[in-house]
Amino acid sequence: MSWGTELWDQFDNLEKHTQWGIDILEKYIKFVKERTEIELSYAKQLRNLSKKYQPKKNSKEEEEYRYTACKAFLSTLNEMNDYAGQHEVISENMTSQITVELARYVQELKQERKSHFHDGRKAQQHIETCWKQLESSKRRFERDCKEADRAQQYFEKMDADINVTKADVEKARQQAQMRHQMAEDSKADYSSILQKFNHEQHEYYHTHIPNIFQKIQEMEERRIVRIGESVKTYAELDRQVIPIIGKCLDGIVKAAESIDPKNDSQLAIEAYKSGFEPPGDIEFEDYTQPMKRTVSDNSLSNSRGEGKSELKFVGKSKGKLWPFIKKNKPPPPPPASASPSAVPNGPQSPKQQKEPLSHRFNEFMTSKPKIHCFRSLKRGGAAPEDFSNLPPEQRRKKLQQKVDELNKEIQKEMDQRDAITKMKDVYLKNPQMGDPASLDHKLAEVSQNIEKLRLEAQKFEAWLAEVEGRLPARSEQARRQSGMYDVQNAPAVNSCAQDRESSPDGSYTEERSQESEVKVLATDFDDEFDDEESLPAIGTCKALYTFEGQNEGTISVVEGETLYVIEEDKGDGWTRIRRNEDEEGYVPTSYVEVYLDKNAKESSLRSQRTS
Repeated sequence: MSWGTELWDQFDNLEKHTQWGIDILEKYIKFVKERTEIELSYAKQLRNLSKKYQPKKNSKEEEEYRYTACKAFLSTLNEMNDYAGQHEVISENMTSQITVELARYVQELKQERKSHFHDGRKAQQHIETCWKQLESSKRRFERDCKEADRAQQYFEKMDADINVTKADVEKARQQAQMRHQMAEDSKADYSSILQKFNHEQHEYYHTHIPNIFQKIQEMEERRIVRIGESVKTYAELDRQVIPIIGKCLDGIVKAAESIDPKNDSQLAIEAYKSGFEPPGDIEFEDYTQPMKRTVSDNSLSNSRGEGKSELKFVGKSKGKLWPFIKKNKPPPPPPASASPSAVPNGPQSPKQQKEPLSHRFNEFMTSKPKIHCFRSLKRGGAAPEDFSNLPPEQRRKKLQQKVDELNKEIQKEMDQRDAITKMKDVYLKNPQMGDPASLDHKLAEVSQNIEKLRLEAQKFEAWLAEVEGRLPARSEQARRQSGMYDVQNAPAVNSCAQDRESSPDGSYTEERSQESEVKVLATDFDDEFDDEESLPAIGTCKALYTFEGQNEGTISVVEGETLYVIEEDKGDGWTRIRRNEDEEGYVPTSYVEVYLDKNAKESSLRSQRTS
């Protein structure tokens, strides 16, 4: 089966067929190219999707990914990244192994096809030229034969006519002979050209055209084979990434199987455990005994009478949510340069008194909170350094985490110091390598950093020891006091100082009573904040140490700075001061030296009582 013998007369159709084959190849190249673009787009969309749901660094989402379910989801996102990478591999391989190679092959194929059909046209032109020569010699031979026949007839006519002279007959005879000779010459030429044409035609149809068509056939078959190989490569490139994609899917399945609901429940306990004990049973109040009820009412009246006499000094009363108990919080310790004697001890919580539940509820519904106590809540601010705004258990975890971080930094600095020391020893032994004195400054700087970190770690370790030592006591105290209403004899019970016993900013201490009060009562007296009048100064104070007021409701002071005192320490370790009309807040009493103006204090007390 050969195109040269079977299709010897289909030159034009072969030309169209081979052009159609190249068009098919180019169409396949375009298909593969679009497939690679789809793979790239799909991979990009997968990566964007994975990135969109990745947890943000240093955010709350990052802490949530401690749970096994969230870890499984994070593993799924990471596997999807690898999954997208395999689609990028498919695109890259198809581009390099199919698209680029076939595009180069198409150019070569076009050049080869052009060359073959150029040779075919050249052979066609040659045979056509031979044919034209044959036709020309044939027509000339025919013409000469006709001329010779006419000349012969004319000679015979002249020879038969008696009236014609002998010279004219001779002339006619010579003309006839000449025409016969020309006819013989044309015949010989025609015969020669005919033999030559027959040879060329035989060569054309049996040698040249079969060879050219055979080459074209081989070219076309190579094109078909190349398309088949490309289709196979197309499938193999997809098949190559299937094991890796399978591993990605296996990783997702493995992550799903690693989900542990019990572990997540334990993590939730560790994250939200406060360390408090639940409230105990409320004691039964027997109202069938008139004497006990009378005694109970009298003690309630006394308690409220004392509270009202003291509320005149402070201002408005403060509502509280039963059955939670307020506890005092010690002020933060002074800086490392301060002496230990300057660290004040936090005042103890006043003794709790029992009160009938009905009176407790009525007092809660009718009392109004002290306006000063919520000012800091509206300002906002950073959390305290010692995490005192957190429940005991959460505070212990945060402090432990901080201590571990500081220990890691200390170890890092110590390793750096050891490396500098070794380098200095090398310089001492080999002075040509460097100057040992050039490392002294760096060594001193690292040692200073280590000392600072150690002091910082000691501070947090002290807070941690305090929390770990007080946790059991607090739990026992909460167990004993659960169910009791917090009615205190101290004057600061319903004053802003009572709120400052937790912290001057009103943040969360060891219970959420104040937070609950804000949610329930803030809407009733938000407008009263703006109407609050500034308190008069009752003296001056001088800052003994520098204090960075980072907490809500506090104010920063510089060592040696003189400020006005507008409210003295109520026993909770904080003093309220003012720098100017717009800047006021609380500082630890141990950080300042107070000089009270007795006259101003007495006039302030009188004005508060009359109001």
